[in-house]
Amino acid sequence: MTLPPTDPTDPDPDPDLDLMLAGAEELSEEELAGLAEPADGELAGLAEPADEDLAKLDERLDEELARLGLDLDAACAGTCPEAGHGGPGAAAALFGGGFAEGGVLDGLGPGPALAGFSQGAVDEGLGGLSDDELVGVLRASWRLSAWQAGVELAAVAELDHRRVRAAERPGSSLADDHVAAELAAALVLTGRSADALLGLARDLARLPAVRKALLEGRIDRARAVVFAAELAGLGDIAAAAVAMGFAGIAGSMTTGQLRAAVKAMVLWLDPAAARRRAEQGQGQARVEAWPEGSGNAGLAGRELPAADAVAADKRITAIARALKDAGAPGTLDQLRAAVFVALLAGRDPESLLPTPGPGQADGESEPDRNPAGAGAPGDGPGGSGPTGPAGAAGSGGPGPGGLAALAGTVHLVMPAAAWLGLSDAPGEAAGSGPLDAWACRDLAARLAAGPATRWQVTLTGPDGRAVAHASPRAGPGPPGQPPGGPPGQPAGPGGGRDWLAGPGGGRDWLAGLRFDWLERRTCSHLRQTPRYQPPDRLQNLIRARQRTCSFPGCRRPATRCDLDHTLPYDQGGPTCECNLSPLCRMHHRTKQAGGWNLTQPEPGVLVWATPHGRTYTVTPDPYLA
Repeated sequence: MTLPPTDPTDPDPDPDLDLMLAGAEELSEEELAGLAEPADGELAGLAEPADEDLAKLDERLDEELARLGLDLDAACAGTCPEAGHGGPGAAAALFGGGFAEGGVLDGLGPGPALAGFSQGAVDEGLGGLSDDELVGVLRASWRLSAWQAGVELAAVAELDHRRVRAAERPGSSLADDHVAAELAAALVLTGRSADALLGLARDLARLPAVRKALLEGRIDRARAVVFAAELAGLGDIAAAAVAMGFAGIAGSMTTGQLRAAVKAMVLWLDPAAARRRAEQGQGQARVEAWPEGSGNAGLAGRELPAADAVAADKRITAIARALKDAGAPGTLDQLRAAVFVALLAGRDPESLLPTPGPGQADGESEPDRNPAGAGAPGDGPGGSGPTGPAGAAGSGGPGPGGLAALAGTVHLVMPAAAWLGLSDAPGEAAGSGPLDAWACRDLAARLAAGPATRWQVTLTGPDGRAVAHASPRAGPGPPGQPPGGPPGQPAGPGGGRDWLAGPGGGRDWLAGLRFDWLERRTCSHLRQTPRYQPPDRLQNLIRARQRTCSFPGCRRPATRCDLDHTLPYDQGGPTCECNLSPLCRMHHRTKQAGGWNLTQPEPGVLVWATPHGRTYTVTPDPYLA
């Protein structure tokens, strides 16, 4: 609090105080003698900070700025007083341009200094900041929150260490319960929340790179949880190594992207162990039902075989899309739920179709037997790998039995070596994330048996990104399987080697592929077309290059996105690799909103300019190798 200055010539600087004192009784000499003078220790807490304390704070700030290579005097732009960094000029410079992109505070690590400046920005009023500066404050608060989460988990780990060390039986479940109970009491948590907090602190104890990144504000608590969950199946050394490899880039990935990347790495490092965990998990297979808070109910299958779950999910989607195309009311999610219940309850999904009105022929309500996008050319890459066949996008087409006979569309991507049975590298199903090689081969065998299956082959470069693509008319046949693989899969003494070497086999199939090479850096416009709608061949190339929506962090598969003209077609934008990219409907609308701008300086590189002035660049994701 700041008091107004007093006038030394004023005989009565505070008349209100005189009025209060006039109404108070004077103390006697005995009463005055009984009042003890405050001790030095009591006055010490009220004293102004010593010069050496202020010097230490200033030195700490200078050290932090030096670590970041920033110059506070330059940031003040001549407004700071000659001695020190204090004064209103410095505050204006820091609370303004300091949080702007590239400013002193935009990259400042979390700690007391950043916390003080952030609070200062709030005290000065966030309304006075520009959009760019406001985003800088937002980013600073994110780093501070991560830092405090790291401090909290470090304190939990230390408390746990002390209690376990003092316990009579350190490894007993009772010792764990007692630590969790202490946390629950101290933090007013439920028992389950306290258990989760203690479990996370213990998980991070073997992931030092994650703890360090959290304390430095480079990742947040949610990303730390992803690391702990996805690395739980690895040994300590392997888990720490994976964490170290991803800790530096995790902050630039959404939790969904990070989870998929770490899971794929775990599958790649120890596929046999991953398979064993999956088989053990199937021993806990079950169907769960529970009441929802709204009064409705939930139903889910748990620990199902991955291939069966993916196939069932796509079948539900195919039937729901057919219903929607036929005019059934509701969103796609609502129709999927209705189909799910109908199939399990033994009802024909056609019962969900709208009843024909008077004068309307029954045939007018008949659904489209081939839902939009199911198995259509250009649905996306069927696989990836450095040298050959890798998977398929397949659909069980129409057939007898009406809607219930629809099988859905699965977009499977897997390395060629895994297809051939020469490796157990993981693959992925669009919208379902990474799958182990056994689940991929299971799905691939089903797809290979379907006459409506569409095949796509993508070559990747050393960085794992697509460099060429082919769309063969016929597939390579069922996938190979290493000797000793799971029962029920195609097998042979030589696995994929027999397929490659056999007469009329894989070698001839590979030799007949026609690859289109993706444009890099400067586009030659060889495949440019004057039409608005890109031909199938160009669609396949774009979706092979970018397998998801091109908005930062969006993971919607390209097969479920529009192919957007970066520069609108009606404004002269060409239908070409250098001006097309997949965008989901939501981010297509975002691009068209006020203040947003999207450019593609080279094929596949998208630069988003936001209303607050900052830009974000998106590049194609690498394939799993």
